[in-house]
Amino acid sequence: MDNALTGKMSQKGQVVIPAPIRRALGLQKGTKVSFEVKNNEIRIKKLPTALDWANLVKEIPVEDVEIDENGHYDSKKSPDFQDWMVNG
Repeated sequence: MDNALTGKMSQKGQVVIPAPIRRALGLQKGTKVSFEVKNNEIRIKKLPTALDWANLVKEIPVEDVEIDENGHYDSKKSPDFQDWMVNG
């Protein structure tokens, strides 16, 4: 989403995040966000949930990797580890 959207602050300092942005980021009631002020701008970030972290951990390859005393391993014996090391 590259279009700038505008809003208005209430007397209580509340600002509504426009619906297209909420949908794009999956923001729902109770979603936690962080605020950062830098160079006269406010940055709002969606904080990861426990489920987000759990899904991230699932992506980490689980493989027995033999690493020698020089820090080398056989990429053919550990293809998932090799892919993770190269591609992240």
